[in-house]
Amino acid sequence: MTRLFTALLPVALSLVCATAAAQEFSAIISPPRFEERSKPGQTYRNVIEVMNPSSRSARFGVSTADWGLDASFTPVFSEALVPGSCRTWVGIEASEITVPAGERRRFRFEVAVPADAPKGECRFAIMFEGEPQAPRQGMPLPMSGRIGVIVYLAVGDAAPRLEIMQARAATLQPGVVVPALSIRNSGDMHGRLEGFLAGVDAAGKRVVLVPDNSPILVGATRDIALYPQPEEGTEAAPPLTFPIRIKGRLDTDGQRVDVDTTVAQ
Repeated sequence: MTRLFTALLPVALSLVCATAAAQEFSAIISPPRFEERSKPGQTYRNVIEVMNPSSRSARFGVSTADWGLDASFTPVFSEALVPGSCRTWVGIEASEITVPAGERRRFRFEVAVPADAPKGECRFAIMFEGEPQAPRQGMPLPMSGRIGVIVYLAVGDAAPRLEIMQARAATLQPGVVVPALSIRNSGDMHGRLEGFLAGVDAAGKRVVLVPDNSPILVGATRDIALYPQPEEGTEAAPPLTFPIRIKGRLDTDGQRVDVDTTVAQ
């Protein structure tokens, strides 16, 4: 259900933007995601900035959606409510907005967390969709662009609980192999690994490894690649000779994940 808001809310906008274009539809949405906290009985509010960089006025339909990740970790959106959805808590400013050419529009939304809400994570997306464009030569069907702004709202003292299940070598592309950790999240909110690990390969070369920052959703197990960092004064990451000994500590939302393993190819 759409709610009208009575106050304009300030927000610090991310420098990273989500951009989409299809035919004559174009938009820049900022920020691309929110990762915030609230408490039972509180209403969380924030603002999304929508910019129309084109030379024509643009109209967008706005809605909410549930989402998850498929087997290849690509977001999959659902207009239908999924089991456990929190979208009934969500209010958006309007179901349709118009942004004049070259201008910006601040779009407000809120999440009214029920007083009896259990700890956990409210996860949804706010979808901005352009008007369908007329078919062009070689494109038999009308097309429109759509952007989803991801919202993670942790309720109460929800926290991820990440555990290393396995360490292995992962092939990112032909000829590019890196260490990876298989991570399971048995907590009640998503987690992202941050930090640095020290590695020593079979040739005795020392390397600093940084984990991929992709989300590990509640109940999911995901391979997180460890990327070797370029040596000082160089731009390319050093080649690695397996097996690689890896030690160190990674962090996620206050949790410490200790790593002490050897990865063979």
